Amino acid sequence: MKPTWEGEVIVNQVLQVKDLSSGYGKVTVLRDINFQIEENEVVAIIGSNGAGKTTLLKTISKLISPFAGEINFEGQNITKFPPHLISQAGIAHVPEGGKLFPNMTVYENLLMGTYRNRKKIKKDILDEIYEIFPILKKREKQLAKTLSGGEKQMLTIGRSLASQPKFLMLDEPSQGLAPKLVDNIYQKLSILKKKGLTMLLIEQNIVYALQFAERAYVLENGKIVMEGNSKELLNSEHVKKHYLGI
Repeated sequence: MKPTWEGEVIVNQVLQVKDLSSGYGKVTVLRDINFQIEENEVVAIIGSNGAGKTTLLKTISKLISPFAGEINFEGQNITKFPPHLISQAGIAHVPEGGKLFPNMTVYENLLMGTYRNRKKIKKDILDEIYEIFPILKKREKQLAKTLSGGEKQMLTIGRSLASQPKFLMLDEPSQGLAPKLVDNIYQKLSILKKKGLTMLLIEQNIVYALQFAERAYVLENGKIVMEGNSKELLNSEHVKKHYLGI
């Protein structure tokens, strides 16, 4: 990864998205998207339903292919990488709604995430995950479908961590969870933040997103309309009016 210079400070850019357009079939959802994320940084993308947030993550993961533009990861152009090479490069995607294997145990679901690190002892990886999510250790022999909503979300995040990613993308981690469980999930994510994991967070819960991330971008109708540090955006009149109802 080539560091970029800002004055006298070296900035290690993990992800750079340039002039990205994407969508489904002939329908364009994202238009001319530009943003970047630095090493050890947590960045949020906020916006209403249908703004294109999930489409953005799917495009970076190559679950869908972009119409135009460029995606660079650690200085390498990954725009044409297939999904398995995206994962091998060190990008993990926690999808909206979990997408677990319901008839497999917690342990088996976690093992599915170790694909990128088959040469490393799996026990070491799992022990690290169990340290962050102790409840998964207690539930490791249970089928995923028997878990509570909060436990399923923890398992989904844990499975993504099993690949030991350099960059973690989370799509609506609070979706469908009671406020107490949302607090619990964000407490766990804070551990990852303290460990220095670079993260991109997609979240409809604007307050949680802006309290957790250092910077954020506002996505509306497929375009980025605002960006800034989280405190600035939380206090902006536009965000207050359109997303907080103030």
